[in-house]
Amino acid sequence: MGIYLGIFILENKAIGSKIPNWRNSLFSKESIIGSLTNPQRISDTFKSSGRKEISTPTIAEYLTYLQDVGLISKAERYDVKGRKYIPTPVKYYYTDTGLRNVLVRFRQYEETHLMENVIYNELLYRGYSVDVGVVPVQTTENGLRVNRKLEIDFVANKGSKRYYLQSAFAIPDQAKMNQEQESLVRVPDSFKKIIITSTNSPLWRNEQGITIMSIYDFLLNDNSLESCLSKMCDAVAQIMRLAQQGQIIERPGDIA
Repeated sequence: MGIYLGIFILENKAIGSKIPNWRNSLFSKESIIGSLTNPQRISDTFKSSGRKEISTPTIAEYLTYLQDVGLISKAERYDVKGRKYIPTPVKYYYTDTGLRNVLVRFRQYEETHLMENVIYNELLYRGYSVDVGVVPVQTTENGLRVNRKLEIDFVANKGSKRYYLQSAFAIPDQAKMNQEQESLVRVPDSFKKIIITSTNSPLWRNEQGITIMSIYDFLLNDNSLESCLSKMCDAVAQIMRLAQQGQIIERPGDIA
């Protein structure tokens, strides 16, 4: 009831009076959800579409409203090497993806973003505090040193437990696997690292020690983050190494 009352207040009092089309404006895929952003970026987006009257402080106030009524939740960025929080930009997620679809009248349906949002909500439901991970790295390009910041979708903490998770809708080839695991393999600790995919594939662990898990296994088992036993994963990894011959197999269960 609180969320629905909050929507009514936002529509008629707080936001609706200044942004008549606030639902599509603030919940569009180009605005805030699942992407790194801040009030300044959102304000710039409005200005680029001719809405110059909506200032950065106003956007910041409205984002606070949306969090207070339980429509969105904020995930801050955490430097896993420096062990410190980075204040801006941040990510926002819907607390209820179904309600989000209603608010935007079932438009802008993106499976990749929605799956990431569902994983975030499930982690919160299981009692984890969830941040967006940042892994600073230094590489050499054209003979010059370049500082980069790799992203980990989620760093989930509960007590002494920590998990690093990537949401990957599909991993069709080795290039995509390398992309998804690049940040994970550079984390300088031994906490479990997991890539969650949309394919209904058996649980397995690759040569980098990263667990590959389907979204179905993740959601249907409350203990899914702990369910990958080392012996089973290592056995599957060995089979994968023998069968792959240098090429990734999307479904380990297809191996005869």
